Amino acid sequence: MFAALNVVGNPSSPHTEGRRARAILEDAREQVAGLVGAKPTEVVFTSGGTEGNNAVLMAGWDKILLPGIEHDSVEVPARRSRARLLDIPVDREGIVEADGLAAALASTSQGRTLLTLQLANNETGVLQPVAEITRQAKRLGLAVHSDAVQAVGRVSVDVAKLGVDYLTLSAHKLGGPQGIGALVIRGHAALPPFITGGGQEQRRRAGTENFAAIAAFGAAAAAARRELAQMPRLEMLRARLESEVRTVTPEAVIVAARAPRLPNTTALALPGASAETLVIQLDLAGVAVSAGAACSSGKVGASRVLAAMGLAPELARAAIRISLGHSSTERDIARFLQAWTYLAGKRGACAVA
Repeated sequence: MFAALNVVGNPSSPHTEGRRARAILEDAREQVAGLVGAKPTEVVFTSGGTEGNNAVLMAGWDKILLPGIEHDSVEVPARRSRARLLDIPVDREGIVEADGLAAALASTSQGRTLLTLQLANNETGVLQPVAEITRQAKRLGLAVHSDAVQAVGRVSVDVAKLGVDYLTLSAHKLGGPQGIGALVIRGHAALPPFITGGGQEQRRRAGTENFAAIAAFGAAAAAARRELAQMPRLEMLRARLESEVRTVTPEAVIVAARAPRLPNTTALALPGASAETLVIQLDLAGVAVSAGAACSSGKVGASRVLAAMGLAPELARAAIRISLGHSSTERDIARFLQAWTYLAGKRGACAVA
């Protein structure tokens, strides 16, 4: 990113400096495409996952099928669109229910219909069977979108194998900067321009590109592709964390423990505690965790995701999310467990008021 800041050319200009910038931008596009098995021509750079999701969900669909576990950047534009919404239920592990999906698909015989299904949940880490569900949707002529922001860089993702038409990515989940992302638009999938006024990004997103951030996104994508081999190590760390939590607090609930999940993510609920207080107390102990999504202006509120999964309200209010990264170590796990043990013993101080 810092190297790109020293490149003064506009990527859309034909002079030498502009061509140099264009080469760096297109290299980054190839790196991002390579991370998800896409063609470079299918990658459109955006300001992040929220913009990509909005571009797809607000594209004038007649019907939209979506589960209640989607990120707000999918759920809110879907509900603000003029489309007829068909909710798909999920089971207690957070996986789309087969019968509910079949019923929703059966009612999509007319009009332009979009099925949107996240690849991995941002609160629980639960992985959805996107490829299998996409095959069902495609037999009925539906377009399919997947918010893969949480999954890419943590599990192997191949957009062709998933079969989706649209795939949303965000750089900051890969160690890149905030404020840059991409929308993969496969093949001849129809999608109107979401910003007009120039020819950039294949005339889908006008405006001079965020060049330095795009260069950084490409570098992060290349690094994430190499570092996928680290994920089994993080899964082992997560297994140790969950095992020790069960030993220290047998009453604690590991949300969606039986479902396929991201290797680095766990959601824990401690009965009798408040998630907001746990987040604050753990922060004071030098451990950064979250409660719910990180896109609610720093506020901790009721989780739609956990409610859709049927988690009891008192447990949902006590649930936190722990994410491990490439630099996480056994020492980090030990530090969390030390803080968790201490706070569990002070349950009254962490209780819901």
